[in-house]
Amino acid sequence: MPLRLKRVYDPPSPADGLRILVDRLWPRGMKKEAAALDRWDRDVAPSEALRKEFGHDHSRWEEFKAGYFAELDANSEAVRRIAGEAKKGTVTLLFAARDVERNNAVALQEYLERRR
Repeated sequence: MPLRLKRVYDPPSPADGLRILVDRLWPRGMKKEAAALDRWDRDVAPSEALRKEFGHDHSRWEEFKAGYFAELDANSEAVRRIAGEAKKGTVTLLFAARDVERNNAVALQEYLERRR
């Protein structure tokens, strides 16, 4: 399952394959044309409450992932759609967060890879 991660602010590349924005909020200052998205999938983004509770606090990362994974378990259709697309070719999960190691796209990639 070729799942890649990339900041939405980074230039698109042909190697990205299917480009899916997985954030609930539109990235600040980003024009839709520049994002070069194939889809904006808010359905797989963490809930507003969970996102605010995490607040990109590294000490809450494991707690955030547990809560997010529970939300993803309850949203199996959106998860199945991305997993199915990844079986067909490369999928790049796009995110806006500055932290490239602890964000919802990283957690989503982990979730999908564990459930292969």
